[in-house]
Amino acid sequence: MQNSTFPDFQALPKIDLHRHLEGSLRLRTLLEIARESNVAQSSTGHLRPLVQVLPEDEPSVQNFLSKFQTLRLFYRSPEIIARLTREAVEDAASDNLVRLELRFTPVALARSQSYDLGDVMDWVCSAAMNAAREFNISVGLIASVNRHEAVELAEQVAGLAVDRRDRGVCGLDLAGNEAEFPGEPFRAVFIEAQKAGLKIAVHAGEWSGPENVRYAIEEMHADRIGHGVRVVEDDRVMALAAERQTPFEVCITSNVQSGVVPAFKAHPLPRMLRGGINALICTDDPSISQITLSHEYHVAASHLKIQPHVIHERSLAAARASFINEGEKEALLARLR
Repeated sequence: MQNSTFPDFQALPKIDLHRHLEGSLRLRTLLEIARESNVAQSSTGHLRPLVQVLPEDEPSVQNFLSKFQTLRLFYRSPEIIARLTREAVEDAASDNLVRLELRFTPVALARSQSYDLGDVMDWVCSAAMNAAREFNISVGLIASVNRHEAVELAEQVAGLAVDRRDRGVCGLDLAGNEAEFPGEPFRAVFIEAQKAGLKIAVHAGEWSGPENVRYAIEEMHADRIGHGVRVVEDDRVMALAAERQTPFEVCITSNVQSGVVPAFKAHPLPRMLRGGINALICTDDPSISQITLSHEYHVAASHLKIQPHVIHERSLAAARASFINEGEKEALLARLR
C-alpha cells in the first residue's frame, strides 16, 4: 500500500472516534424533510449552501458553524431523529467502519420542538443500537454539551448519560466556543461523570491555544482531546501530551474549512506525530464537509505525505483509544489487522 489510492483506503476496516450526528445528515434526506415540512428551502441549489461547505466558501469558524443553524431545524419528530441516526450509522458502515463513536447534542436536538432531554436521548440510543446490529458495526454514543450553555444543563445531560450506559452511551463531551467560554465551570460535572463510569472527551486547542489542551488533560482528566491541533504552538504542552499519550481526535478537512489551519499542506498532523503525540484521524462532520473517513485517509497520504503504514498504525491506535472494554478492543484490533 505504498502508493495507496482512495479505493484502497475505502476497502480498509476503519474507526472514527470524532463524528457529530448533527453534521452527518444526508442532503437528499434533508431535501425530503424540507419538502414535507417546509422547514427550509426545498431545492438542492438553495439548501446545499445552508448545510454544506462549498468550494467557494470562505474558510472560517463562523461559516462552518452557520451550517448547524439550519441543520438543527430538521429534528421535528422522534421518527426523523431515529431516521437520521440510523442513516448516520449506515453511512459509516458503508465506508467500512468497524467502530463509530457518534457524538450528539441532546440539548440542541430537544430544543427545536421542546422535547424532553431523556426522550431525545432514548430515541438516539434505540436507533443507533438497532442500526449497529443491522449493519454489523460497533457503535458508541457520546453525549455532548456546549460551553456557552448553563452548567445546570450539562449536569442534567451528564446524569441522563450515566443512566444510559447500558444503552450505548459511553462518553461525555465538552464542545463549543473555547475561545470565549473556559472549561473550568464544567470541570466538576465531568469529573463526577468519569467517576460514574463515562469516558471524557474535551474539544480543546481548535479555536483557542494550547493552554486549553493543557487544562483538558491536567484539570479535566480528559480521556481524549477533540481536535487539539494548536498544541504545536507550545513545546511544553506538546511534551505533556506526548508523555501522557492522550489520544487527539484530528479532523483534517474540518480544520481547513473552518480556518483553524490555512491549507492542507500546513496542517500540523505530521508535526504532532513526529512529536510523539497519539494523534488519530477522524471526520468531525462528514456531511457538512462532504467527506468520508476514507477521504481523510487519502488526504493524509496525498496532501500531508503521511505514509500508509503510519495511517494504519493510527487506525490501530484508534481501536486502543475507543471507549470500550479491553475484550472489545482486542476484537476490534483483530478486525483491523
